Amino acid sequence: MRSWQRPGVPDLDRLGHGAGERPSVHDVRRDGRAVVPAGPVASMYTCGITPYDATHLGHAFTYLAFDTLTRVWLDAGLDVRTAMNSTDVDDPLLERAARDGVDWRELAERQQQLFRDDMEALRILPPDSWVAVTERIQPIADAVRRMLDTGDAYALPAVGEDGTPLGEDVLFDTTRQRQFPMGFGSRTGADEMLELTREFGGDPDRPGKRSPLDPLLWRAERPGEPAWDSVLGRGRPGWHVECTVIAMQELHTPFTVAAGGRDLRFPHQEMQGHHALALGARMFSEVRLNAGLVAYEGEKMSKSLGNLVLVSRLLQQGARPAAVRLALLAHHWREDWEWTDDQLEAAEQRLDRWLEWSTTPDDDPSLAESVVPWLRVTLHDDLSTPAALQAVDAFIQRAPADEGSLAAIDALLGIDLRSVARR
Repeated sequence: MRSWQRPGVPDLDRLGHGAGERPSVHDVRRDGRAVVPAGPVASMYTCGITPYDATHLGHAFTYLAFDTLTRVWLDAGLDVRTAMNSTDVDDPLLERAARDGVDWRELAERQQQLFRDDMEALRILPPDSWVAVTERIQPIADAVRRMLDTGDAYALPAVGEDGTPLGEDVLFDTTRQRQFPMGFGSRTGADEMLELTREFGGDPDRPGKRSPLDPLLWRAERPGEPAWDSVLGRGRPGWHVECTVIAMQELHTPFTVAAGGRDLRFPHQEMQGHHALALGARMFSEVRLNAGLVAYEGEKMSKSLGNLVLVSRLLQQGARPAAVRLALLAHHWREDWEWTDDQLEAAEQRLDRWLEWSTTPDDDPSLAESVVPWLRVTLHDDLSTPAALQAVDAFIQRAPADEGSLAAIDALLGIDLRSVARR
């Protein structure tokens, strides 16, 4: 699937500042720090959007967090490979399309284009591969067939609301013993796993399930729903397995980082890992990273509640993309926080201060300091963007603008002061 235009990223090593170090980041599985990657190749799979009501600030905060990680990896001179999906066929998307009276494919493409535009405006580095689920139906079906053959999955009869037989759904067997127990990768206890399964549409009370936690791998065709012919008959993928298959195809396993918002910790990321084990992987990823959640008006920002602050709407109202980016960078990537309008105004003011500094003539370039080491120290420490912004604030009070500092703010924070307009 077509991605969006990649912004330029200055090479600080070529500019004479050497290469940075690998970052130390908080791994959910360890509940502690890990320096990643161990070798010269850094790879990351990021769970993408379900394309309706895109892009709200919760999305933007998540993708900006992992954009920062990508930038720090590039600064370390690593070979970086990234992939992301778009869940362009799923129950929430179909329900929204039905509610609005539009074709689900039209809704998905419209929202994916909006997402492209927002990501490009915010200067988020695009993934090397952005893959729609509808582009990988057959490989997903083949993977589910393999899990059926190995006993890692099982079939249940599917029936319509009137009791009409509709073929067979396929579910993943979470009771089967594997290398890691269920809940290990997400550090989730039994009671919480059941609660989250219910919250995220896992249908724990369905008769015939071997465990209430067992997720749907393949949904047999229902009247009025999209379906594809496959080795499993006509149907479509369930949630979780699509990410497993796309990640394994694009990055192989184990890749460095499985990334997503904290609300994906369980069941989504946990099931990704267990599906990969069932498909023969030694491990899905070396570490799992979860970005914090953004609230608005006292509740987590979510499509179901409708309390969304859309990036496109902020830009239409006159916010500068760089200011929106700064407002998000002012929060640590693992922090849960609440958006208020005054945060954007504070970011606009900070951007103006940085712009004024960037255009101040340097009377004696030979005496210029560089903000490069300041930014590297803060960002290598669990991607601490709030500390990085404070470092720039302090630096511009003591040193004139120099080319290295401007390049570092662009390369590591994604703010190209040479191209941002004043208010």
